[in-house]
Amino acid sequence: MQEKILKKAKGKSFLPMEVVNPNSAGIDVGDSIHAVAVPKDRDKQSVRSFGTMSCDLQEIANWLEKCGVETIALESTGVYWKPLFNNLIGYGFEVYLVNARHVKSVTGRKSDQCDAQWLQQLHSCGLLKSSYLPDNEQESLGTLVRYRKTLTEESSRFVLRMQKALELMNIKLHTVISDLMGKTGTAILEAIIAGERNAANFLPLINSRVKADHQTIVKSLQGSWRAEQLFTLTESYKCYKFFKERIATCDKEIEAQLQQYAALRNEGEVPITESYKEAHGQLTLKRKSKCTPKFDARSFLKSVLGVDVLAIYGMSELGALTILAETGTDMSKWATEKHFVSWLNLCPNNKISGGKLISSKLMKKKPNPASQAFRMAANAVQRSDNWLGDYFRHMKSKGGNKYAIVASANKIATIYYKMVNNHVEFTPMDLKQYQKKRKNAKIAYLEKKLELLKKQIA
Repeated sequence: MQEKILKKAKGKSFLPMEVVNPNSAGIDVGDSIHAVAVPKDRDKQSVRSFGTMSCDLQEIANWLEKCGVETIALESTGVYWKPLFNNLIGYGFEVYLVNARHVKSVTGRKSDQCDAQWLQQLHSCGLLKSSYLPDNEQESLGTLVRYRKTLTEESSRFVLRMQKALELMNIKLHTVISDLMGKTGTAILEAIIAGERNAANFLPLINSRVKADHQTIVKSLQGSWRAEQLFTLTESYKCYKFFKERIATCDKEIEAQLQQYAALRNEGEVPITESYKEAHGQLTLKRKSKCTPKFDARSFLKSVLGVDVLAIYGMSELGALTILAETGTDMSKWATEKHFVSWLNLCPNNKISGGKLISSKLMKKKPNPASQAFRMAANAVQRSDNWLGDYFRHMKSKGGNKYAIVASANKIATIYYKMVNNHVEFTPMDLKQYQKKRKNAKIAYLEKKLELLKKQIA
């Protein structure tokens, strides 16, 4: 039966796909081996495997030049593609970084050589699109901002370990004060580490802003002082202090990178920040939260982007820094704001077949750092007294908290795109005007439904 089908298939005339990129190559990237495929007429061995050392990367580039390759499709695997990508760009090749989810191997045997050939065939027919790639300044800033986030997460883990050690000794300090690592909590922890055990002796360390009464605080500091838990408490506190020092050092490096970024965007001019004005007695800098960078990020962001994106409701300095590091300043890489929110995975993934909507759920993938920053900004506006806060509460009543976060993040991302792309400042809508507009839209919708019902009855 199969032989008959094969004979019929051979007898039919098939239209081959048009070759768009005749001088193309495909590379399957790995940790220890790079499989490279070129057109079959360029070399006796059209598929070769190379190592991943620097000398091997140069050998790959030389072989591709010998084979007359001009454009290359590179699979984005972990971080293994970056050294090879930079090396090929340096040799003048046009390199497409292809999403591994968009490239699926043909059925049959699975190997690196087969994947490389499949990449080459798809790229030669012009079926592949390059992924979004940051420029050098953006990539440098992104590396530092992501590293800062890692340091912050590590420091938070040691705070949890300190709370666990206190809980196991039945020291309820973290239930009495709002922030264990605040001024009062830090002073008490340092006293405990120094050897103080009498609960009454901790009272002079209590800040006047603490709302709990002294009797409650004394009760919370009475427990069993176990030696092993005191040891873990001391070590966790030292680790926490170490990571806070590393975060401060990282902030200085981020500030230096932002100065270069701002100078590049403004023909060598660096903005006069609030920190500079404070140092020269021209301004008193406002107190910032613990997680916010200590330098004046707002001035740098305004200088680099050309607009004050922190004017958007819910947007924080750290969130705006993360978005800048992930998306850069050139919004033209996304054709419209809808393409931008789709890249952020903040819109429904509509699946339509036969004219019917089958599914509209979000794609099941981890949000990138920029998408997370927009979601955090959306979460921050839910109790605010403005039109975005009212929109969040309306969406929450409609579909729940998660639905409201995604919908509000979509709104904030759209505003951000228009501000940066068109260089316009944020002009918020009046809350009463927004509520009136929403009510009129609801009235128009109900009137339309009423007309349809009247027609059905008639």
